[in-house]
Formats: sequence, structure tokens, C-alpha cells
Amino acid sequence: MTTLITNGHIIDPANGIDRVGDVYITDGKIAKIDLEGSARHVEKDETIIDATGLVVTPGLIDLHVHFREPGQSAKETIATGAKAAAAGGFTSVVCMPNTAPSVDSPSVVTWILEKAKAEACVNVFPTGAITKGIAGEELAPIGSMRKAGIVALTDDGHCIQNPEIMRRALEYARMFNLTVMDHCQDYALVGKGVMHEGYWSTVLGLPGWPALGEEIIVSRNAQLAELTGTAIHCQHLSSGGSVRILREARSRGVPISGEICPHHIALTDESIRTYDTNFKMNPPLRTQRDIDLLIEGVADGTITVLASDHAPHCSYEKEVEFDQAPFGILGLETEVGLFLDILMHKKKAISLARFVAMFTIEPARLLGLDRGTLSVGAPADITLLDPDREWTVDKEQSFSRSRNTPFQGWQLKGRAVRTIVGGETVWSS
Repeated sequence: MTTLITNGHIIDPANGIDRVGDVYITDGKIAKIDLEGSARHVEKDETIIDATGLVVTPGLIDLHVHFREPGQSAKETIATGAKAAAAGGFTSVVCMPNTAPSVDSPSVVTWILEKAKAEACVNVFPTGAITKGIAGEELAPIGSMRKAGIVALTDDGHCIQNPEIMRRALEYARMFNLTVMDHCQDYALVGKGVMHEGYWSTVLGLPGWPALGEEIIVSRNAQLAELTGTAIHCQHLSSGGSVRILREARSRGVPISGEICPHHIALTDESIRTYDTNFKMNPPLRTQRDIDLLIEGVADGTITVLASDHAPHCSYEKEVEFDQAPFGILGLETEVGLFLDILMHKKKAISLARFVAMFTIEPARLLGLDRGTLSVGAPADITLLDPDREWTVDKEQSFSRSRNTPFQGWQLKGRAVRTIVGGETVWSS
């Protein structure tokens, strides 16, 4: 079977392609990229997708999602999370290990991979916990989890406080060519904070969470990455100070990188003035100054990856007092629209080609994934984007099991319109 995607604006940063052309798919693989517009003969069994006016990219990758299985399927399952990913334009996702039980053994890794193979409509890549039970005390069996199929290590949702344990984890990770992704949070500084420490935490009477609680761990990670030579990826950065630390370290060639999530550039801590728990996230929403510095970090290349931190929760869990509610919001189906709307249309911080790179070749290189490219012979994972399509967020139309989003009713510009995995359309608008 052959599929032809014709007349689309192809953007493939991995191969330096940024022009109108045709993409041929045969047996689930990229067969040919035709940029010459040469005459072609259409076979009678050929499927044709007219991409006129659309952008054709390698399948988008989100390297920070929570699918909640095993153990928390009331919030999300691998199947429902995968559908939400497809509806957001993502062909591949990297799942965090803070499930119940946590992903700290090869048996759990195998269970996730088999479940994903049977039920997921997109590629699901599991990560493994750095420490047993994500307790930050004893290293998990890194080598056997790598053999079972993990693509990175992280204790996401928690942060290893002991720098000696973190150092040893990095040394082991390097032996198995694994990137370590870190949730940067100093517990002693953060304490019982539930929102950014500043004017609004004082006005609202809520415990404050200082930006320094993130920045001090980013600084530690920069020093440990330099010492060990192991790549560290700082997850969901929220502080302008973190960007400054990251920029300085990267300028010296330290193997450290960072990501931002859409909510940290779309919302400020003032949003919490209504005590709506859908605005409660970890790390918390910060100030407009932080937003400006995060966007500056994207524009100058300090921040290399965009991600969602998709964190579904049951409605009843969020329907409690603000300081009692769990952290986290949905993200997979809104992040492309939010990032395009803010970074490209409003702030003009990055080009469309750079936007695509931050969702394709950058995460693929970071974790060593065989995705994020339209090279001949590569898996035919493809996303079709309409950067100018205007649409309204409606949480009731979400494919996720949960509904915890602060973006209900938002008007956005730009979204994915078709998601293709292995040559097969798994979602289209």
C-alpha cells in the first residue's frame, strides 16, 4: 500500500527541508520526498492526502506525559492518553514513571510496552525511575530497565535531594547511554508551598513556593553534568533564573538542557486569585517577568524542547480546597495551539521551522529515539499542521479521561489537523 501526501509545505529540520513537496509512504515507511514537483503516475490503489495549505512535519514528540497506568486508570489509561496525544498531533510520547507501582523494575517496563503495543494508537516510550519507589534513597536497577526498553531516567514528581545519590545515578546512566531528566525542586526551600512566593501568595494567604527552590537544583544539576559528563534534562522550567543558569552552563559546553510547558508562558500567578485548582501545578505559575525570560530562553536557543507535562486528575480530586488539591493539568490536546499562538503568532519568538524542531529532532536527539525525521526508510510518523487555524478549547471534547484544564473556552490560533503513525491516519479533524 502506498500513500501520497501532496502539495504540503514540508518542514523537516533533521534534513534541512523547508519547502512545498510530496511525501510518499510505502509499507509504513517514508519511501520518497519529492521536492521537484515531477510528473507522477497515480496507482489505482494509492491513497492521496491533499495537504495544500498545510504544513507536513515529522511526527511530533512529547517527552513529558503522565498516562497514569499502572495503578491510576481512573485518571488516564495508556489507551485514552494515546488518543489525546493523537488529537494533539503527537505520534510519540515519553511517559513518566511515577505510577503505582512506579516504573522501577524491568517487569513494569515490559508491562507498559505490551499494554501500549496492544492498546495505544501512538508510540509510547517509557522512562524508568532513578531510585526505587521514586524515594530518592536507593538506585533502581538501571541496566536491566534499559535492557527492558526505557529511553531515559527520571524521578519526575519528586527530586533526589542527596547530591551524592544523584551523582552515582548519573555515572550509572552514562554507562547505559541514558539521559537523566530531573524535576528540579529543593524540598527544604519549597516547604509546603502551593503557589509562587510573591505578591499574590501574600494576598491570597497561600503558602509560597520560591523560585529559588527550582533554581538551586538547576545549578546543582549543571555542576553534576559537568563533573560526570552525563546529559541532564531539566523538566518544566518555570523560573527566569533557571534560564540564566542554563544559558551560562550551556555556553561552556555542559551537557544540560531544559524544556518549558505552555502553561508557564500562558498564565501568571495572578490567575490563582479565584482559587481555581485547575491553575495549581508543579512547579507553580510565576510572574510576567519569568514568562518574558522563559520566552527569551526559547528565542535564543537556551531552551531546546517544548513539552506538555500532561497530568490528568479525576474531577473529585480537584474539587477541594486549593492547598489540598493535587498539582497538574491536561496538556496534550492544547499545547500545539498554545505554543503556536504565543511563541509564533503573538511574541514572534521563533520561526515555524524552529517550532517543529523543538517537537521533533530536538527530543529525538536528546533521548536517542529513531523518530523526528522524514528521512527515507524512517517510520512514517507524520503530523499535518494548520498554523493559522483558529479554534476554541472545549474540554468536553477531550479524548482524555480527565477534564482538569485552565484553558476552557480559550481562543487559539494554530493546531494539528491530521496525525499519521506508521503510515496510518490515527486522528484527523
